[in-house]
Amino acid sequence: MLKEYRLKRGYTLEQLAEMCNISWRNLQRIENNRLNTTKFETIKKLIIKLDIEDKDILKMIKEDI
Repeated sequence: MLKEYRLKRGYTLEQLAEMCNISWRNLQRIENNRLNTTKFETIKKLIIKLDIEDKDILKMIKEDI
């Protein structure tokens, strides 16, 4: 779902990664759910930069459970 938001906002992996101060490879891993050690601060930055609504955040959490 993060990738969908990134694409809707018109950001490349590199642009969003730079805004969140992470590598584009880590962002790619997060988007593909391959990075299990993502820090809360990183997720928070992504949510803010992508302007993700609360209801969609809850939806993402439910999908992971």
